[in-house]
Amino acid sequence: MVILAFVAIWFGMIGYMPDIEDLQNPINRFATQVYSADGKVLGTWNLNKENRIVIPYKKMSPYLIKALVATEDERFYEHSGIDFRALGRAIVKRGILGQTNAGGGSTITQQLAKQLYSEKAGSTMERLLQKPIEWVIAVKLERYYTKEEILALYLNYFDFLHNAVGIKTAANTYFNKEPKNLTLCESATLIGLCKNPSLFNPVRYPERARERRNVVLSQMVKAGYLSRSEYSQYAAEPLTLNFHRTDHKD
Repeated sequence: MVILAFVAIWFGMIGYMPDIEDLQNPINRFATQVYSADGKVLGTWNLNKENRIVIPYKKMSPYLIKALVATEDERFYEHSGIDFRALGRAIVKRGILGQTNAGGGSTITQQLAKQLYSEKAGSTMERLLQKPIEWVIAVKLERYYTKEEILALYLNYFDFLHNAVGIKTAANTYFNKEPKNLTLCESATLIGLCKNPSLFNPVRYPERARERRNVVLSQMVKAGYLSRSEYSQYAAEPLTLNFHRTDHKD
């Protein structure tokens, strides 16, 4: 029965399923930057309300990638869109043991599918119905994109608050830097927003954001990206922002 439902969703017989062109070009509206002959930015324009500029994976700090994978999807490089082990753990902890603070088991690719194609659910039942559709979309995304491309899509699409949609605008807004120049702590601060941007807003709740940053650093230790001594060093650092909003011109 489950397999039949999966097949029906795959072919668009149940729920909305984006076509191949949509899957291959999920982000097609970005801000346009105009440069002078000497390489200076003359202006930034956007045709819609989203303040986003897309950048490739190679222009992102390795700290961003490691922090994202360690925190949101530790087996990202091992699955094909769905992490059945994490999903089973989430079902047991949340559904059977009632641990509402346990992780939801969604992979980075599933989260991307939700961001790209799912409307905000109006009820718990509607959200439950969206889940299997996102699973199918996640599997399809894994077929069309490399792991690096999926990570880049995720970070380019995520809304980091304060009109900062995408990692380039977020790095500029919070730290006045390019994404490739972000430090470990700066990267961990931005990735900390992925769990709940409003709750861990570093401008409004700096101490809460610092605590969340340290959770991200702790996950990086668990994933083998940091040593315990390195964690102790970085976790002691204060939360330091260089905040300014960047609004793209109409």
